[in-house]
Amino acid sequence: QVQLVESGGGLVQAGGSLRLSCTASGRTFSNYALAWFRQAPGKEREFVAAISKIGFPTKYADSVKGRLTISRDNAKNTVYLQMNSLKPEDTAVYYCAAHDSYLGSSQNYKYWGQGTQVTVSS
Repeated sequence: QVQLVESGGGLVQAGGSLRLSCTASGRTFSNYALAWFRQAPGKEREFVAAISKIGFPTKYADSVKGRLTISRDNAKNTVYLQMNSLKPEDTAVYYCAAHDSYLGSSQNYKYWGQGTQVTVSS
């Protein structure tokens, strides 16, 4: 069992930056591939970014390429999502997810966090 806890969400103006963190506990962190997803009000959950157990490859949704960066620190059991040049359409609850193999943009991750709210004002 892996427990995932997201943090770092909040309210930011368009063009601003936030860094989300997701800390894992329960199992060896480096055994898991990780990803970020998001769900906006009234919309389905969508893929944002994924990273393998060793940090590469990574994969991004087209809508976030060049603005959001996923990274991981296995020594700190933490995965990050650096969010720059934020837009109002980035407003959503952001979830981290873990799986024992690299799934890329698939939604079939075994473990999920509770989410953190990101709101981008125009």
